Amino acid sequence: MTTPPAPRQSGARVWRAADMADPSTWTWQLDDRHVDLLIEAAADPASRAIDAMRTEIMALRERLIEGRAFELVRGFPAREVGPAASAAAFAALGNVLGRPRSQNASGDLLGHVRNVGADLRDPTVRIYQTDRRQTFHTDSTDVVGLMCLETAAEGGESLLVSAGAIYNEMLDRSPDLAAALFEPVATDRRGEVPPGADPFFLIPVLSWHRAELTVLYQRQYIESAERFDDAPRLTDRQRSALDLFDDIANDPEFHLRMELQVGDMQFVHNHSLLHDRTAFVDRPGSPRHLLRLWLSVPGDRELPPVFRQRYGSIEVGNRGGIVVG
Repeated sequence: MTTPPAPRQSGARVWRAADMADPSTWTWQLDDRHVDLLIEAAADPASRAIDAMRTEIMALRERLIEGRAFELVRGFPAREVGPAASAAAFAALGNVLGRPRSQNASGDLLGHVRNVGADLRDPTVRIYQTDRRQTFHTDSTDVVGLMCLETAAEGGESLLVSAGAIYNEMLDRSPDLAAALFEPVATDRRGEVPPGADPFFLIPVLSWHRAELTVLYQRQYIESAERFDDAPRLTDRQRSALDLFDDIANDPEFHLRMELQVGDMQFVHNHSLLHDRTAFVDRPGSPRHLLRLWLSVPGDRELPPVFRQRYGSIEVGNRGGIVVG
């Protein structure tokens, strides 16, 4: 029986669904002043209008990396101003919150999350390019931001869960399986391979470093890494640990569900929370469409050296993203 290296977790980022029952506690409702400043910043970045919101954006950053680890920003009139101005406003806010990072092999800093009809049987396809459920996972950056430009006809709900809350529950149920999450597992890079690197990386689901519990997880890509002959296979114990981790994450007692409305911006701290999206059906002629930012955030935690495999640099404020050339 192995003892987990991390103690029981506590603090604002360790929560269950009931703790987040009141949306007003995790929603920043923009007022007319905020909207005017964001629209001005979108129309003319040289105006520096966004600087008038800097204090509030820094408070948002603090809540992400030290508080509950997520926030919904609501009230931007995306339909009225159109997709180009909405994207520019989203980017302006994100550029104050952190440093944008590449999201794919093409180097896109502002990504598009929508169903492009991709086939998950293709090992280079990323799940966000489909209409399938994503399952709980993290992205390869400090903070992921989403902005909703169009909702689905059905489904497409956003789900969030606390890694610390899952870990505590695993300690209660099976300390040995909790300990297994700190062992390296192979994760498929899905064709986005840096020069000289393996087509998979070996990083534990949970890491304990500088008194911080950090999560990195995508179950489907762990499974698909086994297409490589030299990728380590999951042991039965590791597979049981991942199954229990998934079972807890999928328990409605643990995860929060929210529906993003047009104009909503959601920001999530990837090292503390996992996120998910339910399967969806597009509206004919007006498919579900979200914009995405990956942000490296100044003042965030240090990451363990093993994260260099995925992040390249682990320098705080200048790390993460996908670099293949």
